[in-house]
Parts: sequence; C-alpha cells; structure tokens
Amino acid sequence: MKSVYDYVIVGGGIVGASTAWQLKQRYPDCSVLLVEKEASVAQHQTGHNSGVIHAGVYYPPGSLKADFCKRGAALTVEFCAKHDIAVENCGKLLVATNEQEMARMHALYERCLTNDIDVRWLDAAELHAEEPNVKGLGAIAVRATSIVDYRRVTEQMVCEFEALGGVTQLSTEVIGASEAAEQVTLHCRASGEPLTIHCQFVVTCSGLMADRMTNMMGIPTAFQIIPYRGEYYQLASQYQGFVNHLIYPIPDPDLPFLGVHLTRMIDGSITVGPNAVQGWKREGYGKVNISLKDTWQMLTFAGFWKVTINNLKTGLVELKNSWWKPGYVKQVNKYCPTIKAKDLKPYPAGIRAQAVLHDGTLVHDFLFAESARSLHVCNAPSPAATSAMPIGEYICDKVTQKQQWLSNDAD
Repeated sequence: MKSVYDYVIVGGGIVGASTAWQLKQRYPDCSVLLVEKEASVAQHQTGHNSGVIHAGVYYPPGSLKADFCKRGAALTVEFCAKHDIAVENCGKLLVATNEQEMARMHALYERCLTNDIDVRWLDAAELHAEEPNVKGLGAIAVRATSIVDYRRVTEQMVCEFEALGGVTQLSTEVIGASEAAEQVTLHCRASGEPLTIHCQFVVTCSGLMADRMTNMMGIPTAFQIIPYRGEYYQLASQYQGFVNHLIYPIPDPDLPFLGVHLTRMIDGSITVGPNAVQGWKREGYGKVNISLKDTWQMLTFAGFWKVTINNLKTGLVELKNSWWKPGYVKQVNKYCPTIKAKDLKPYPAGIRAQAVLHDGTLVHDFLFAESARSLHVCNAPSPAATSAMPIGEYICDKVTQKQQWLSNDAD
C-alpha cells in the first residue's frame, strides 16, 4: 500500500462508503483511499439498525433531511435492483391508539402530503382489515417504505468503489492527525503496526467517534457524541408473518426517538424495538457495557448533564423497561395486545451516535466541521442509511467547493 493519496475517507459505514464511491466517480484520475478500523465495513451503526428504507414521514418540508430521505430512498431501491440486492416494499403503518395520538396523526398526515409522500388514511376498521393482529383508532399507511440489509448495500458500494480504482484499507485505526499548508498527515495503527498516510484532503465519516476526529485535527467543536443504546428483541419464530407491514406508534414530537415498533426484517423475522437508554460505552453492544474513557468524557461534559436532566423522567422509564421486560412489552401492547414477554427473544442492540451541544441541545440535523483540508460529518441523524447516496453527493459538492477555494488561495 502506498502512503500518499489525493483523498482519504475515514469510516467504512454506509455514509463513508457512499462518499468514497462518489468521490472516485467525480475524480477518476485522483487516488482515493477508504480507511476503516474494523476488519470489515458496516460494523457499527450501519450494521446495527432496523434495515428500513424510510419514506421521509417525520421531516420538516423543505429540510435537507426531507430532501435527502426521499431522493435517497429512490436511489437505494434503484441501486439494489441493479446489483440484485433483496428489497421488500412492505410499507409502514403508523398506528394511533388514543385521541392525543389521533391529533398527532393528523399533523403527520398533513406533513406527508406537503412532502408529496404517497400515504393513505385508515380508520379503525380499515386498520383491522390490513392488520388483524394490530389494534388502534386509525393509522397512516405509507406505501413507499421498504426493508433491506444495509450491510449488503455498503459492501456493494465498496465493490463499486474498488472497481473504479479506489483502495480500501481495513483494520486501520486513525490515532492521530495533523494538518499543514500542503497536506494532511494521518497516524494510524494498521493491524497493530504503525502506518502514516499523507493526503491532500481528508473526509471523516466516523459516526460514534466523530468528535474525537475533529479534536485530533485541532478543530474547535461545540458538541460531543453521546451514545444511546437502542435495545431490540426478536419475536419467536412462530410469529413469522404475524404482521404484513412495519408497525410504528405515533411518535411524541417532544421526544427525539420514534418509540418501540415492529419491524419485518429482510430474512422474514420480526424485531421489536428499539428503546433508548443511556450508553456508557460508544461501541457497547452487549447487555452490560462500560468504558471508563467514554464514561469519563461524558460525565465531564456539561451538555450531558443538561440533556439528562431535561429528559430525566423519560430516561428513567426507558431504563426500567430495559431491565424489566413486562414494561417493554407494555409499549408494544398499546397497538399489539397479544404479544407476551415470553415471545421476546434476544437480539443485538444498536448504538445511536447523538451529537449534543454544550447547552444540552440534541442536534437533529446534519452537522459538519471543517478546516482548510478536511471535512468532518459530525452528525448524520436517521435516516442516514436511507439518505447515504444524497449525503455522499452533498459531501462531494462541499469537497469540490473547498478544493476550488484552496486553488484560488494558491493563485
């Protein structure tokens, strides 16, 4: 492997893979390197999500998230069809179980219409006809929602990137970085051995480590990544085919998470979740996980305490349900009363990399940091997997702009 490149992308999740692939398409004569610290790509948020290709129900009209999600869904389905990756267009039902949720459902329905999303309003009888095992006062049916294995999508993107001449370096962790007037230097640990990489420009798509990458580069940032565990269960095998759609509750607009839902997976199984509990380790996917480094960094960050206090009641309920399965089941029984605690089987957890500002504000939109020769994706909120291709395009546009500024400065 050579040590000098035009562009280096750090992070082998779906956003990093999409960015590397599109950057190589845009600059075919430039050398592009994708660096990933794990032994294979898509090992963190990309490989620990529900696999949903979202339609964009929840996002403000005219926002980047709404635009990225809608375009991203179409591009993802097209990409999968081209490369023979299984996609199932099962659709999604957002189910209201009380009058307060019905009022919220009306607002969501209007937002869908504004965002030009194909939806249908279902009353209780129509909901029962669509889903005999689901109970509610009504629902929104979102036809454009599908499911896929995002790990497969990421792997195929990397194959496309490499077919164009891009280079992927796995088992390579960036442990230090510095920027000079002419280049960026990355100090890495590659399979346990030191490795130094030089490049003209670096893009980081580091997810759970986004703030540490900006700190390495000496870029002032007003946020920290706070990990939240999303814990899932899987329904027992006899429940295969139990629902025909993805089944979601109507979300509380005051909370940042969507609530516990039933998700059909591409292999035919059904998962239940996720909840949202405080993580004490950024990459802690087991039941009990703690990292002294990660915990200390959180506890010494003012924003952590502020967001925790602001959401204390909700956090305590989520924590209780994490350890007491009947409490978790109660969240599902609102719309699916026949499921019992014994029906929930273990399933891997996911970790949400949530950017939090010093004042305790949760960052809900995309957040970037930059220097003369670097661009950092600091927050790529859901639906980042669905939106990976438009996000990659957006990042490439920003890189092109920065390169033009560098060229102008040189002149």
